[in-house]
Amino acid sequence: MVVPDAVYKRVTVFSTLFAVAAVVGGFLVLDVATDRATAELSEVQPLVALAGVGLIAAGAVTYAFSTRFRADGMGNAKEETDERSDNG
Repeated sequence: MVVPDAVYKRVTVFSTLFAVAAVVGGFLVLDVATDRATAELSEVQPLVALAGVGLIAAGAVTYAFSTRFRADGMGNAKEETDERSDNG
């Protein structure tokens, strides 16, 4: 998806910030749910652990979606033909 340069910069910056915060926050929540991975299985808080995993997944999805944006002038690696096919 090709967008104007200003939109590309905003999407890249804010989605990366959100993704990093979500992943770090997800690991912190998961750490609390498992009491720093020392809790017995019966002591683990499953809903809090699922919330942590959900945050990690949300951060990953956000980052992956943000990489779909391109600014004007950015090439697409799939469409570039810099290498010749007869170079072997």
